[in-house]
Amino acid sequence: MKTVLIVCDGMGDRPTKALNGLTPLQAADAYTFNKIASLGECGIMDVIAPGQPPGSDTAHLAIFGYDPYTQYSGRGAYEALGAGLDLKPGEVAFRCNFATVSDEGIIIDRRAGRITTEEARILAEALKDIKLEDAESIFVSTTEHRGVLVLRGDKLSRMVSDVDVHEVGVKIGKPKPLDGSIEAEHTAKVLEEFITKARKILEEHPLNKERIAKGLRPANAVLPRGAGTLPNVKPISGIWNIKAAAIAGGALYKGIAKALGFDLINVPGATGTVNTNLKAKIQYTIDALKKYDLVFLHIKATDTVSHDKNPVKKKEVIEWISHEITPLVDLIESQGYYLALTADHTTPSEIGEHRGDPVPLAIMGPNVRRDWIEKFDELSCARGSICRIKGVDLMKILMNYLDKVPLFGE
Repeated sequence: MKTVLIVCDGMGDRPTKALNGLTPLQAADAYTFNKIASLGECGIMDVIAPGQPPGSDTAHLAIFGYDPYTQYSGRGAYEALGAGLDLKPGEVAFRCNFATVSDEGIIIDRRAGRITTEEARILAEALKDIKLEDAESIFVSTTEHRGVLVLRGDKLSRMVSDVDVHEVGVKIGKPKPLDGSIEAEHTAKVLEEFITKARKILEEHPLNKERIAKGLRPANAVLPRGAGTLPNVKPISGIWNIKAAAIAGGALYKGIAKALGFDLINVPGATGTVNTNLKAKIQYTIDALKKYDLVFLHIKATDTVSHDKNPVKKKEVIEWISHEITPLVDLIESQGYYLALTADHTTPSEIGEHRGDPVPLAIMGPNVRRDWIEKFDELSCARGSICRIKGVDLMKILMNYLDKVPLFGE
């Protein structure tokens, strides 16, 4: 028995004015999404807890069956692993944004006008020359404005505050220790040194001068957040006695999967953006089912357009995803495999930030108790037979269908 878990990032939404009071899922003509719902059982899922907005990192931990309240060690470590860095014990990693900051230090744009991936790589190369007094820094770019910073040295701690506080119009802050330890205080000072030196290099970089000349926003600052260290968790293969693979474009999702023992399958053109090669990701998922028991497929585009506050585009992206996954769903139906379709969090496309609303869930496969739901959206799925569950419940439900859950009691 095999199963595919499809997570469309940030797909959950709220009623929108642009779509006449409908969510993008309700408004979408998404035949294959609806087919999954009609062939299976449906419900809604509080990924962390009712009303609790999830981060993408804690959300995926929960969806994979790991309690984020006890097994979360910071986002930066997952970003580093997903970017291909060899993170070691004692090192601290950060998720970073290239951003636009005014001369007065006011954050104008957290994504530097969504600087391109190639431009970010050029700027990241310049940051390799940074020398710190009491630590070593490693900086790499990932996709678009995103990057990863790793601090290597003695007496480092992940207990430092975020410099990126998800706000614009505020002054760039100084990292602060979050506890009274010498290590946290030392790490905050090292991080501040990196930020200051990085800003000076970026301000003077020819690429940013070219962007300004073209009327574009310069990527003249680095905003770190999510300090993290290597997680100490049991691999998913050991918990359920399965072979698991992950297909994703974004570094974070690759990193979480890698940390939990998934094999990573790299797909050409999988960018973690709206222009990702989704057709190839679907084909690689189909191929992976020949070897693996569980295949995780992550699709980022729904979240990207949500953060851009574009509900109409989100509807179109949902329709595109639904169309592209059709060959995969047809194969799963014909082979008697299982498939779960859901989201990792709600990102209302008129707000542009994560919220704690539950997300829709549908599971299709042999012997699933099919209910009466025929459309995949937030309200339709809420009437389904799965009812309302938490994120940590999902993996056990899937593993139960694969006969991997042992008897509790006699």
